[in-house]
Amino acid sequence: MTRPPSFDLERLRPELRDGASATATALVAEADLADRVALDAGDVFPAVYATSRMIAVMEVAAARVLSPLLGPGENSVGVTVDIEHVSPTPSGARVTAEARYLGREGKLYLFEVLARDNAGIIGKGRHRRAIVEAKRLEATAAKRHNPQ
Repeated sequence: MTRPPSFDLERLRPELRDGASATATALVAEADLADRVALDAGDVFPAVYATSRMIAVMEVAAARVLSPLLGPGENSVGVTVDIEHVSPTPSGARVTAEARYLGREGKLYLFEVLARDNAGIIGKGRHRRAIVEAKRLEATAAKRHNPQ
């Protein structure tokens, strides 16, 4: 008896057009400043927009590009970031990140990302994302931290 062929969902998934893009905008709050993301009292950083927060807005923009491809129970997750934070941004400024789809690298989706405030470019680079089953990813995380 032969088994039915398995379906490769990646092959059935529609492809994005090169250059597809999306944006995400955030107002820089005090909690977004580098001096607020310190973990210990000895961690000293300036009171400017934290690189980690800028990257988060870039990730949201890239996730929005992938949103039309997601099936029920799927999310996209960040896999790699290669980012330069080139200019400081103060609290109260508005930051807009744009992600532009460049193509696939196997199962990964590659993006060029750029962040701007009202004075110009503050960050740029490349970002890769994958589409995953959310419950499976969460179960893997739980299992890693609660081994049976």
